[in-house]
Amino acid sequence: MNTASLAAATADYTVPQLWRILTKTGYFLGLSGAIGATVTYATTVRPALREAGSGGDREDRDVLRGRAAAYLAWSGAVLLVAGYFQLAARAARAGKGMPFGDALAPSALGDFLRAPAAKGAWIAQGTVYLVQNLVLLATAATLMALFAPAARRHLDRIALTALPLALAVTFVAAVPAVRPPDVDSWLNLVLDQAHIVSGTVWLGGLVLLVALAGTRRRLGAGAGLLWAGLWRRFGLVAMVCVAVVTGSGLWLSWRHVAAVSQLWTTGYGIALLVKLLLVAGLVAAGAFNQLWLMPRIVRARGADDTASLVHLTLRHFPKVVWGEVVLGVAVLVVLPFIAGSSRAEAGSPKAVFSGGVFGAGVALVAALAFSLWATVKASDALARRTVGGRPA
Repeated sequence: MNTASLAAATADYTVPQLWRILTKTGYFLGLSGAIGATVTYATTVRPALREAGSGGDREDRDVLRGRAAAYLAWSGAVLLVAGYFQLAARAARAGKGMPFGDALAPSALGDFLRAPAAKGAWIAQGTVYLVQNLVLLATAATLMALFAPAARRHLDRIALTALPLALAVTFVAAVPAVRPPDVDSWLNLVLDQAHIVSGTVWLGGLVLLVALAGTRRRLGAGAGLLWAGLWRRFGLVAMVCVAVVTGSGLWLSWRHVAAVSQLWTTGYGIALLVKLLLVAGLVAAGAFNQLWLMPRIVRARGADDTASLVHLTLRHFPKVVWGEVVLGVAVLVVLPFIAGSSRAEAGSPKAVFSGGVFGAGVALVAALAFSLWATVKASDALARRTVGGRPA
């Protein structure tokens, strides 16, 4: 496709303004920090640290707890700032719109939050965002309490309190002011939230773990065993996230893209294609971890090879994860460009939910579940491989 025809095909697509790109990307970074860090701490870090024994293991645990507490505190601060700018962006786009700089004023935000409900709405949209930002403020305050050294003695309690609050930030914002008219709309609402939560857990968890891996110079020689448990636990969390992101992403793509060709002939499709390629890179890196690094970690652990275990878990593994973090942040930068619909740009009919679509979705989910199960089994088989009676 030449440049002229591409320009004609994407004529109905509007590139978002810079402030919109920055505020939306920043908001999802804030959500990733709060949701990803709290969920990963609860499902991965906390259980692994509880398994740490006495002596050097206890010292390693204390170092990691201190870094985790500092990270959670900063994630609260980032969420607070990002939330304010996101609220201003919503105010700027509401009604007839206003300059973003004007929307930053507290008076403009107050007017936006107090605006009456639209005709046919069961609640004012501003009220929904008011409740959301009160929850956001509570989440940020809870996490930022960990800046106080005395509060860090209650790290587990604070993190577990912040977890449901962080999830509520995105759930409350998704409450529709006008009730969805059909099952299709409700399903879209649920899967959209599943997509957001699984994506933020995946990226936020990766960032938390690479931040914790930065303490390696302060850890003892036996830290590799602790970190083998951390990576194993998060591998399971990440696999669930991959499944939900993929399944919900397929649904959302079907709703907005009528044909594969629209991925390179519409503005929405091009942005979505870039996102898909970035996510594919994330999945490939995860597969590399699961099929190459994890089997070697398991074999080193079984052979009591402390040096190899430390090298794999605290040097090699974090390097790969840093690459995943870069790809994940790039996905967030692309998100603001995925606006509108390829179907609308191309003049295609709206997606219609049917029994056939449901059946195809079930088949795709089953295939996805099987592929993830096969990946785990392949990883286990590679971990058991031996060469000449010794681990490969």
